[in-house]
Amino acid sequence: MTKAEIVNKIASNTGIEKSQVQAVVQAFMKSVKESLAQGEPVYLRGFGSFIVKRRAQKTARNITANTTMVIPAHNVPAFKPSKSFVAEIKNK
Repeated sequence: MTKAEIVNKIASNTGIEKSQVQAVVQAFMKSVKESLAQGEPVYLRGFGSFIVKRRAQKTARNITANTTMVIPAHNVPAFKPSKSFVAEIKNK
């Protein structure tokens, strides 16, 4: 499902104009990104959590050039679904 499809579905379910729904969806995504950028997780009860995971430094090999390189430690965004979310998906 794309962002446009989400906007269309919310607009048809609620009767709110698509432009207003799109503005709300954009603002939600911006808020999540800003919170994660500051290292703050976003908890949505009954849905899940947007969190930041720390990846440790590691050594990688380039097989074609036969060289090694160090990949520095870095942060990556992640989503962890809630137990009720997982249970609902499993039952379908």
